[in-house]
Amino acid sequence: MTKKIFTFCLFLLTGIIAKAQNTEDYIAAHVACAQGLMHDHKIPASVILAVAIHESAAGNSKIAQHLNNHFGVKGPNNNAEIRSSYRDYLNADESYSHFVEIMETREPFNNLFGKYDQYDYKGWTYGIRRCGYAHSRSWASQVIGLIKKYELYQYDERPEGYVEPVYAAPVHRRAKNKRKTKLYTVKSGDNLSIIAKKKGTTVKSLMQKNGIRKANLKPGQRIKF
Repeated sequence: MTKKIFTFCLFLLTGIIAKAQNTEDYIAAHVACAQGLMHDHKIPASVILAVAIHESAAGNSKIAQHLNNHFGVKGPNNNAEIRSSYRDYLNADESYSHFVEIMETREPFNNLFGKYDQYDYKGWTYGIRRCGYAHSRSWASQVIGLIKKYELYQYDERPEGYVEPVYAAPVHRRAKNKRKTKLYTVKSGDNLSIIAKKKGTTVKSLMQKNGIRKANLKPGQRIKF
């Protein structure tokens, strides 16, 4: 590889890395729009910015680059450069405004305005997640993490002495498939075939569940089914 080609490749690589790490510049470019929307609609600017950073990789995602889509909103587009199920916008500001419009006009998001004020970024973030904006269980914690990392709450214009509400991060537990053991008490004249028919199962299943090798049963004996 010649020195010129190597230098050119290094220049390209450096440019890609710088672009991928450009979150601070992204915030500087869009904070005025986010605060304007906050003033008009009472959604925290920190939440608007953090959701945009998360969904667009700070403006570096394909849909942000080609479609001006910074919030992962799906819909038709007229872009010939990429095939995508995401809608396109004239510019980033239009994408930001549409996100707020979704919050205001679509249920159940519009119910959040009565629950949280423009300073409560945690309440808004957990609320947006619960309303179905994202399927990932860690989405809210990731967005809140961005707000804290880049101190985006400073743009919410919190009044002096504002006490931040305390929210416990939701604990997601997998539902355990617990099946209660059902028992049948053997009566005089019963056999496995009769019991299986009564309980909608098979003789083989009853023998396996109860460790029975012989079909002889005694009255009063308890059988799992």
